[in-house]
Amino acid sequence: MTDTANLPGAARAWSTLTSSELADLCRPDTVAILPTAAIEQHGSHLPLSTDVDIGEGVLAAALHRVSSEPPLLLLPTLAPAASPEHTSHPGTLSLDPDTFERTLLDVGHSVARAGIRRLVVFNSHGGNRATIDTAALRLRRRFGLLVVKVHTFRLTLPEGVGLPQRELRHGLHGGAVETAIMLHLHPDRVRAAEVRDFPSLGLDLEAGGSRIAPEGAAAFAWLAEDLHPSGATGDASCATADMGERIVTAWAGEVAEILEDTRGFPLDRLADPDADPDARGPDARRPGAAESDRTGR
Repeated sequence: MTDTANLPGAARAWSTLTSSELADLCRPDTVAILPTAAIEQHGSHLPLSTDVDIGEGVLAAALHRVSSEPPLLLLPTLAPAASPEHTSHPGTLSLDPDTFERTLLDVGHSVARAGIRRLVVFNSHGGNRATIDTAALRLRRRFGLLVVKVHTFRLTLPEGVGLPQRELRHGLHGGAVETAIMLHLHPDRVRAAEVRDFPSLGLDLEAGGSRIAPEGAAAFAWLAEDLHPSGATGDASCATADMGERIVTAWAGEVAEILEDTRGFPLDRLADPDADPDARGPDARRPGAAESDRTGR
């Protein structure tokens, strides 16, 4: 996050603490937050930092809404991450999904080793979702962590935001929602002269009656240029700064409630992974395992 020295409320930046200060904050109800994003193309109108900017902006707004105790420890944002669908476009930085998964596991292991059992992975890039799902389950099994996965694109848009169903279904990348949020958070980074409609292949498929779509029950794997040559998808011309402010406000409220729920989650209701060692597999370890314990694939 850009300004880690002035985080609100209970939030403390992991990287600015000393080791002993962090140890003092590791309580049973302490929550660590790991933002994940991407450095990737978002068409000609939005910067490569768009996913980072949106994730950090929404999270910062959420942190202003949570109570001052217990502590929230904010880890550094993981970006670049998994963006293979965007690598045809200059500027995209992408990790192999295996590399990204191993990074998530190693960071999670470090969190568990510090004595923390509650981890929120706060993700603002759709391409990270599958790897996060896999890593989160392995962190639960191997280290007994509660891992709560929050994806900005799955948060609820406020009522009356004024976007047509067409855009809600097909504005997947650099469309109205992302452009509106950027107009609110970082208007200086939006190239206004380049803002326009980037109609998706999905619209043509839908018009032809196909059940196959970029997202949904019968989704196909796509590269960004499959949907539109620009790499963006959606009608960015619908976006306004007011729309972006309303979305950020709504999402921040939802994320704040998720953080409070994570603090209060009854960990004693979770099974002990040690109770079924055979199901864990031969490479499973708990937080005290040797440093040589790593993900093998």
